[in-house]
Amino acid sequence: MAKASGTAPVIETARLRLRPHAVADFDAMHRLWTDPEVVRFIGGRPSTSEEVWGRLLRYAGLWRLLGYGYWAVEERLTGGFVGDVGLADFRRTIEPPLTGAPEIGWVMDPAVHGRGFATEAVRAVLSWRDKALPPGRTVCLIAPENGPSLKVAAKTGFRPFAETLYHGAPTTLFKR
Repeated sequence: MAKASGTAPVIETARLRLRPHAVADFDAMHRLWTDPEVVRFIGGRPSTSEEVWGRLLRYAGLWRLLGYGYWAVEERLTGGFVGDVGLADFRRTIEPPLTGAPEIGWVMDPAVHGRGFATEAVRAVLSWRDKALPPGRTVCLIAPENGPSLKVAAKTGFRPFAETLYHGAPTTLFKR
């Protein structure tokens, strides 16, 4: 486990800035997490304001407790919030268990879909992970119908290792 740092470092890529979340991100996160297209493969229903607030607090808490977590993703050109990406240990009740490996996740605003932002952000997080955390696997879970995320996973080195159910829905587990 990384040394708990309290906050996410800023990472810049050619087109993106990954930075710590702030209270000021709530409105943009609310728009993101209440968009039916965004949540179609992530629980299937828009989040409530309370759930979005809990997510924002969870993102901050991950860094403080684990030394890794989620970043707010903004487009460098505009400074606009375009998504969330990061690593977590959500202690999911899933078989096989994902314990002992950071789980990567990403979600991007539909307005930027198809521009390669998710792949760019995931690569940046994995590069940070490889330098900051002990060697080992990284995992993710993706709904089998989520073609765009399956492509991001393949482009960033993830390979499937199990088919399972999570909250009653078919899920594919990947590792890198």
